[in-house]
Amino acid sequence: MFDSPHLASLAPAVIVHLFLAVGALLIGPLAFWLRKGTLLHRASGYAWITLMIGAAVSSAFIRDFRLPNLMGYTAIHLLTVATFVGIGLGIWHISRRNVRRHRRVMQITYGAALLAGAFALLPERYLGSLLWHHALGVL
Repeated sequence: MFDSPHLASLAPAVIVHLFLAVGALLIGPLAFWLRKGTLLHRASGYAWITLMIGAAVSSAFIRDFRLPNLMGYTAIHLLTVATFVGIGLGIWHISRRNVRRHRRVMQITYGAALLAGAFALLPERYLGSLLWHHALGVL
């Protein structure tokens, strides 16, 4: 499946996941930096949550049977579960007007997304190989 060093060789689920995850990683800081409670903060927050949920759902269709796994799901998929839990808790806290906990849970959830991206870009993983070896020629 991953013979070619081009993005076009990726499975559709991987391409969808990449676009949603990159979108979430770009929009996330906007929600953090905007003044809290404003329409722009809420809109960027809703967009971020939508992209994160899409990225988490699409990650369930990406499986790797080469690495240590359980039915194709590897350790990185634990961050998928963490995403659903984090978003659920964040929404629950803000619905109860607990801004401090909402902020903290969303920061942790964003950090988990960064961690997942870092794992995905390790040189021995396929996306990491595309980036480091084929695109940048570093490794």
